[in-house]
Amino acid sequence: MPAHVGPTYAHYAKQATPRALLQLGTSEIKLYHLEKPGEPVPEPIAAAARDGLAGQAAIGLDGDFGFAILHRCGADFHFLLTGVWRGSNELWEAVWYRDAGMERFAPFDTAYPAEAGLVRPTFCVWELGIVSHESLAWRRYLASPRGEEDLALWRNDLFEGPV
Repeated sequence: MPAHVGPTYAHYAKQATPRALLQLGTSEIKLYHLEKPGEPVPEPIAAAARDGLAGQAAIGLDGDFGFAILHRCGADFHFLLTGVWRGSNELWEAVWYRDAGMERFAPFDTAYPAEAGLVRPTFCVWELGIVSHESLAWRRYLASPRGEEDLALWRNDLFEGPV
């Protein structure tokens, strides 16, 4: 058994649902919710995530196109992962979190002890379902003539389903 999979871990499916295309100044971000079935993201958390993304100056969005995943990881912990396409074909990421008692999302500190080595977390298996879809959607856009019709196709190319 792989060393980092606990013997009592029981995997289950989560649901990915597209929620909105957010127009953030000159940026466009597809917003997804990622939830365990029957445990939706509470609306106050979703509103805080949208508000956080709307503060685009603080996160450095400027003419970016991409997606955000609001991931409910438990009763009170949520990740807000934002990926934007830069350098034509590179996915750049910013990660925030919100835990019980927090009023707003805060940057996720990825500093780890030296014994962790150089590896850092990126996406979990559930998040990768959305990332995979968005990667293919962006590749289709890149391979197109990249006109307004092609951008409209990208905007409407959304993933929904179990991951």
